[in-house]
Order: sequence, then C-alpha cells, then structure tokens
Amino acid sequence: MQSRVLGWPLAVKRLVVVALDVVLALLATWAAFALRLDSFYWPVGAQWTVFILAPVLAVPIFIRFGLYRAIFRYSGQAALHATGMAVLIYACLLTAILLWMRWPGVPRSMGVLQPLVFLFLVGSSRAVARFWLADLRSAQARIEGHLLIYGAGTSGVQTAEALRLSQQYALIGFVDDDAAKAGRSINGIPVYASAEVPQVVSARGVTDILLALPSVSRDRRNGILESLRNLPVHVRTLPGLSDLASGRISVQDFRELDIEDLLGREPVPPDQNLLARDLAGQVVLVTGAGGSIGSELTRQIVLQRPRQLLLLDHNEFGLYTIHQELQAICCAASLPVELVPLLGSVTNAQRLQAVCESYRPATVYHAAAYKHVPMVEDNPGEGVRNNVLGTLTAAQAAASSGARRFVLISTDKAVRPTNIMGATKRMAELVLQALAAQNPATTFCMVRFGNVLGSSGSVVPLFRRQLAAGGPLTVTHAEVTRYFMTIPEAAQLVLQAGAMGQGGDVFLLDMGQPVKIVDLARRMVELSGLRVRDATHPDGDIEIVITGLRPGEKLYEELLIGDNPAPTDHPRIMKAHEDYLDWPTLAPYLQTLQQAAEAGDVPAIKAVLQTCVHGYTTPSGVTH
Repeated sequence: MQSRVLGWPLAVKRLVVVALDVVLALLATWAAFALRLDSFYWPVGAQWTVFILAPVLAVPIFIRFGLYRAIFRYSGQAALHATGMAVLIYACLLTAILLWMRWPGVPRSMGVLQPLVFLFLVGSSRAVARFWLADLRSAQARIEGHLLIYGAGTSGVQTAEALRLSQQYALIGFVDDDAAKAGRSINGIPVYASAEVPQVVSARGVTDILLALPSVSRDRRNGILESLRNLPVHVRTLPGLSDLASGRISVQDFRELDIEDLLGREPVPPDQNLLARDLAGQVVLVTGAGGSIGSELTRQIVLQRPRQLLLLDHNEFGLYTIHQELQAICCAASLPVELVPLLGSVTNAQRLQAVCESYRPATVYHAAAYKHVPMVEDNPGEGVRNNVLGTLTAAQAAASSGARRFVLISTDKAVRPTNIMGATKRMAELVLQALAAQNPATTFCMVRFGNVLGSSGSVVPLFRRQLAAGGPLTVTHAEVTRYFMTIPEAAQLVLQAGAMGQGGDVFLLDMGQPVKIVDLARRMVELSGLRVRDATHPDGDIEIVITGLRPGEKLYEELLIGDNPAPTDHPRIMKAHEDYLDWPTLAPYLQTLQQAAEAGDVPAIKAVLQTCVHGYTTPSGVTH
C-alpha cells in the first residue's frame, strides 16, 4: 500500500489533496458553527449556503497560490507562508460576502472563526502528510551509510537538513573543534569534540565523514584530514564558499576530496597590479587555450578585463568548451571582453602570422605543447615540431606583429632532461633566450614549474579512475618524487611572473615540498575509507603496484640547472641565471632539427638535443 501511494500519478495525488481540502472546508464550517452556537447542530436554511461557499472560494484561491504544486514531503516554511496568505485572502472574501448578504441564521463572526479553524486543519494536514510521506520514503530508501558531519556551523546544519530530506545517510552527529559546542546538540543531533571521532566511528559504525568547512584554512584542513586518515571511513567534502553562495546545499554537492585537499598549501594572494599590468584593456593571445594550463590562464586573464582575448587551439572540442565557459563567466560578471576562438596549430606558420597580423596581440601566453613523457618519447618528431618549432613560429609571429611580451609555459622536466619531452621544452627555452637578444622590442620570458594538480598529465585523475575500478593503483617506482601545484595557483603565478620579465628571463615557481607518489596513492586510498593491501595488511582493499620506470622518467625532478636563483618581488617566484646559445649559434641547429623531424630521423633529433640541451641524456637505467 505504501509503495502504491508513492507511485500514484501526480494528477491523482493533486485530486486527492483537492478533495481533502474540500472536506476540511466543510469540516471547518461545521466546527465554526458549532463553536459559535455552542451546540452540536445540523445546518438549516441559509446555513447550507455557507457550506457550499467555503470550498468554492477556497479551492480556486489555493490553486492560484500554487498550493497544489507543492510536494508535501519537501514543503517547509515557504509553503506554510503561502498557505497562510491564501487563507487570509479567503477570510477577507468570506467576510465581505457574509457582511453583504446578511443571510439569516449565519453569524457575521463566521468570517473570522471559520478561516481560523480552516487554517488549523489545512496546516495540520500538510504537516501530517509531510511526516507520513517522509516515513514512507524512509521505509523504502536504502541507507547508504552512517555519517558524521565535521563542522557544526551554518554549512553543517544545512547539510544535515539536506540529509534528512534525502534519506540517503543516517546522520550520527556533528564534529567541531569548538570546545563550547562539544556535548551539546543541534536539532536533536549530538555534537562531538574532534578528539572523540575515533571512538564514535568505532562505537556507532560510522562509514562516512563529510567536511562541512568551506572557509577553514588550508593548514587546518590538512590537519583534519591527517587525523582522519587511519580511520575506516570515506572522507568527502563540500565545495568552497563561492560555490555555496546560493545558501542551499544538497546531497549532490557532496564530492570527493579535492586534490588540493590532499596536497595543497595556503595560497599567497596575488599582486593585483602585477596581474593586470599586461592584461587590462589589452589584446591577449593564449595558445593551447583548450588545454588544462591554457584554459586556466584564460579564466584568470578574462577577470582582468582585456579588450580582446584570443583563444588558439587545434583541438576543436577543447576550444569550444573553454569558449563557452568564458562566455558564461563574462555574462555573469558583466565583463566587456571580446572572446575570439581561433582554430589552428602553432606549427602552422601562415595561420599564426595571419592571426598576429590581424589582431596585433600585446601579450602572448604560449601554453601549447605536448607534455606527456611516454607519448613524446614514442613520437619524437611530432614533439620537436610542436614544442620547439611551434614555439619558434609563435614567437616570431608575435615579434613581427609588435607584441610587447611573450611568455612561455615551461616545465621542471626541462632541467637536465632524461626524456625527449623535457629536452624539447628546454630547447624551446633556448629559442626564446636567443630571440630575446635579437628582438629588444618584444620581452621574451619563460616560467618553469612542476606538476600541476588536476591537469591532463597529472597522476591524481589516474589514481581516481583506478580507485573507482577497484584498483590496483599503479606507481612506476617506490621512490618517485614530484613537486605539485594547483592549476589556479600556477596560472596566477605565471601571469605575475610574466609581468616581471625584462628579456630572456627564466622564472621558477616555488613548488613547496616534493611529494612521494606512492605516499599520495596511499593517502587517496585511506581517505576513501579503504585500506591498502600489502604484506602487512594482506586483507586490505586496494593494492599499490610498482610497474617500473617508463622510458625517460626520472625519480626526482629539478627546477634549476645552475645555482643561486635570485628572489623577486613575489615570495613564490624566483629568477634563474642560466647559460644559453646566441641566435647565430642556435639557428643552424634549429634548421637541422626541423629537417630531422620532417624526415623522422630520431638519432639526428637526439644528437641535436644532446648538443644543445645541457645535461640531456637517454639513460638505460634510473637517473637521480
């Protein structure tokens, strides 16, 4: 019977509610007469007219106020307010009719008494229906787990309400660092101190912990995650404050921990003057705009209100996606930015020259590159064409059209590279360093940094997919260590570093502390509520498998070839002093490299790279 009630068509449910309100209007009329006449009576004469009038007036008014569109099990204060307003209008009309008609045997006070009784009956029926239907839904719902909400603030309380409506989780309690809240309750839900979490998890069978801490500092969030790491619970989080601006939270807002939750650090606020220096009111070109780094650069750039933002990419879908996203950002923030999507490859000299001549960009951010080490190792000719010759083509087109600044997005793999990808990126740096002396009107500079969390080349999305598939998580070597940075932080630092360039500069971004990839894998497993399966825990859930270093892969990456980088005005941006080849020396090598790439002559490609790129080797073993 319960499942049949919930499964009724919407039209049938509305008819049932209308019929119920008709009955309640009649019942309220009888009760009002009985209370006014102080007797158990049977209506006579004109009193019957009031019984007919009450539902005839009430139902159209309720329809007009949308009361039959409400879903009882979700109705709350807004629905109660609408019901009160509808009954008030109904009372005014009923009173006016009674005063006008003056039917014999019908007290004028019925215009007040009957609506009051009617409001009580209607409100009570809605409340009963809400709780009854919620119970029916709860009986049918499958509880997915027992949950603790970490954070007893506004977000935590809203989350608890969302959980109550969804019936997906059994809420065990709140956890809060505020000692004044511990031991108390919120809407009947207990609040525990953070030190009590292990005991509560064990005693109450908690399976999930949700972080409802949208405004907490990164350091404190990391501390909380570390304290929960060894508990057999799945840790998830709510979005940040900007994503919760609507004030409404639903179960769909629950998401896996951000990668910055796993590895992040407190960001340094950007210098707005540096950010806007080469962007505000200017024509700006971003190559590789559809990629993970390029797209984030465009998001940051558009907020600085350039006059035109040129988006260049050879990937049609990636270009379409970022163009649509930026249009939405401009519309929402009323940004007067002209967005120009441009299909084209940086290896197409004619296309790049035409773009630069037509739009005359003042600043160019060159993010277009092949960056997957194994892919470039298997396709060295294309790696050279895109990463080296594409950079040369873009830089020459920018300089010939009068661009004031050209910024190359480089990588830590360019330092003493053991793979073709890293060697091509260092070669691209050499191209810009040589061009800087030849073209003083254009400031060429490079920004070098390590792995970016969440980019297409990051290991984190791979681990997440492997976790979803039940494992194993694959790590190439137990000692592989990498630097990590979030995409937004990297993009902001790139924009600020580029603004400081004076010509031929190599900027290094402070990447923080290096992270062992195997430790990252272990942490992701544990914060998913699972255990790593190894020799110590043979009954664990997810295995971490060592697959062996890939061709050209290093155990440790570096950011600097030489020593003693110079500080800049920004605490996380340094400036390197590194040797380079002048243009007359470099140009013949570039010509040889182009011929070798076109011919697919891999030994010739490697020979040029080994000659020009300091420290480039093709090791057969592990490089430290």
